[in-house]
Amino acid sequence: MRGTQHLDGRGAAGRFRRSAGISRPPGPNQRSDARAARFFTDTVLVHAELAGWTRAGTGMEVVFLAADHARPLDVPDESMELVISLFTGSMWEHARRYLRRGGWLLANTSHGYASLAALDPSLRLTAVVHHRGGRYRLVADRLEEYLIPKRPQAADAGRTRSSGRGIAYNRTAVAYLFQTP
Repeated sequence: MRGTQHLDGRGAAGRFRRSAGISRPPGPNQRSDARAARFFTDTVLVHAELAGWTRAGTGMEVVFLAADHARPLDVPDESMELVISLFTGSMWEHARRYLRRGGWLLANTSHGYASLAALDPSLRLTAVVHHRGGRYRLVADRLEEYLIPKRPQAADAGRTRSSGRGIAYNRTAVAYLFQTP
């Protein structure tokens, strides 16, 4: 994947046959979790949003799991092609078992999630997501300019986990797309 792709408000999830958003434990964002659960429950709306973004012949199955990501999920290991973690906290350590080899992780910097993913040597940054003027752009060029800490000593997974805050980077994006080996 190279270059820039305009998504026009549609997410990258539509390219994949099976994807999931995993909610975090109950807390201050319960209202947004409830909105997300309602959105993903409306399968007609989800399919309309993702129309035209699936790979030919792969079909589409999108599952929203309103669950505590720190507890085992009722899905088989290595069964997902895409895990979306936006505003969920640091769940990569818990969710990695559900992502198939070569699968994708879409994460933002909320609660240090993208920072922890960036520090994981098993993940490779493949694209960043920018948002401007109501349009999302998936950018795969000049990725070496992203995820460079403003303060190199801040690039510590333990510190990120304990503080729940991400690393400040010199160049940022709305979200980051990582791929497993």
